[in-house]
Amino acid sequence: MAEDIPFDRSRPEPGQLIPLSPLVRRFVIANPGPFTFTGTCCYIVGQGRVTVIDPGPGLDGEAEAILAALGDETVSQIVVTHTHRDHSPGARRLKALTGASISGCAPHWAARGPAAGEHSMLDASADREHRPDRLMQEGDILDGAGFRLVAVETPGHTMNHLCFALPEESALFSGDHVMAWSTSIVAPPDGSMAAYMASLEKLRGRPETVFWPGHGGPVSDPQRFVRGLLGHRRMRETSILAAVRAGTPDIPSLVDQLYDGLAPQLKGAAALSVYAHLEDLVSQGLIRTDGPPTLDGRYAAS
Repeated sequence: MAEDIPFDRSRPEPGQLIPLSPLVRRFVIANPGPFTFTGTCCYIVGQGRVTVIDPGPGLDGEAEAILAALGDETVSQIVVTHTHRDHSPGARRLKALTGASISGCAPHWAARGPAAGEHSMLDASADREHRPDRLMQEGDILDGAGFRLVAVETPGHTMNHLCFALPEESALFSGDHVMAWSTSIVAPPDGSMAAYMASLEKLRGRPETVFWPGHGGPVSDPQRFVRGLLGHRRMRETSILAAVRAGTPDIPSLVDQLYDGLAPQLKGAAALSVYAHLEDLVSQGLIRTDGPPTLDGRYAAS
């Protein structure tokens, strides 16, 4: 049986610069929603000359509000974990106002196969204008004033997703790969369930004692939490496989069967998650479909 996931659904308030630790402060952007919770968590690392992680969607006045909260402090660097539009567009406005360089994830990752471009929901979520000044990869270090940020490649939620370790505080900025308030969406072609699971296994073996996520409050027992996520996804995969073997042939029917009582506005996200699992199961040879897996495909046991 999967370990229970110890969710923390405390609700960080937008628009306030809140100290979290000696090196970390949080400014939640005012973009609440079913996929962003109370808003995107923008993190300020350091004091005086600071690094800003994930400045948000670029709403009118957003970058100015971050700078007003910082007062006389100087933004020297901007870091982006991944190119979803609730995280990366604000980096360009903040750069324009401060002259700080943008480091972190690659430009929006090219789709993996013929399913690319089919799903307007995915297209709308992608920031295709992101162009970092410095592309970071596994183990690359960004030096700050009294701290270092170390890149940790975690593809899955998106294929260009990076987390950033803060060794001085045994902390990890986990972006949308691991969040305390909810499980993450993994949606092909932008995301991959196989890559997501491998990245979870990678994080499970890391030494950090707290994760600072892209939405919601901290993950305060990260190894236990990640074990819970892995168990949850494996149980979901087992349920999908059993349903297909029992004759459930398509994603809408699987969502209705497996997500009892799900709010209608979340059914699209659930369909994408099932799609990601089916893609992985097809690649393992456990399920078959005609042609590449798609959202509107029909599936059967191999």
